[in-house]
Amino acid sequence: MTAPTDSLTDLLGGRRGALDATVPPVAFALGWAVSGQTLGWGAAVAVTAAAAIGGWRLSHGGKITAVVGSLAAVVAGVLIALYTGRAADFFLVQLLSNVASALAWALSILLRWPLLGVVVGLVLGQKARWRRDPDLVRAYGRASWVWVFGQYTLRTAAFGLLWWWGNVVALTAARIALSWPLVAVVLAASAVVLRRTLPPGHPGVRHPRVPEPAC
Repeated sequence: MTAPTDSLTDLLGGRRGALDATVPPVAFALGWAVSGQTLGWGAAVAVTAAAAIGGWRLSHGGKITAVVGSLAAVVAGVLIALYTGRAADFFLVQLLSNVASALAWALSILLRWPLLGVVVGLVLGQKARWRRDPDLVRAYGRASWVWVFGQYTLRTAAFGLLWWWGNVVALTAARIALSWPLVAVVLAASAVVLRRTLPPGHPGVRHPRVPEPAC
């Protein structure tokens, strides 16, 4: 059986997601650079690489919705770059998706539905049972801020600055550095925050303290 940590990593864009995050951008940058900065070649190589990864994932039991979503993101980036004539705009979809993710995670915390709790609850088969435990809601909220600032805001700042400068090579390097390696660090950091926020004696995320119904 897959360990909960592994499942959580996959849901939050881990190992397999790293392929989607790194290979097509690298392919785009290589095709663009080798062809003398021709957008058409960069676009063709990127889409070909994304399609190849999608076929490989499907052959290994990947979900078609995830494959189609990843391919659609690459195609969207290619179309934007071809439309504007600016190679750095290939990375605009990634930039905007991180802005949206940062806002969504922050809003979920303010609404007391921290997304880290939602994801962990799904992985552990608890659904929304954890929300009946005030200690867990508070701990998931604090740990979710790690994802807001440690991943999505950091990516937004890095991608935004490099996109503004139009540095395709640096954007490609950032996509690699801020994919799976960053997810691993943020996952570990949020786990520490979660554990330290729970009060002494709390049974942990697997066993929410659900109040007894009033008689």
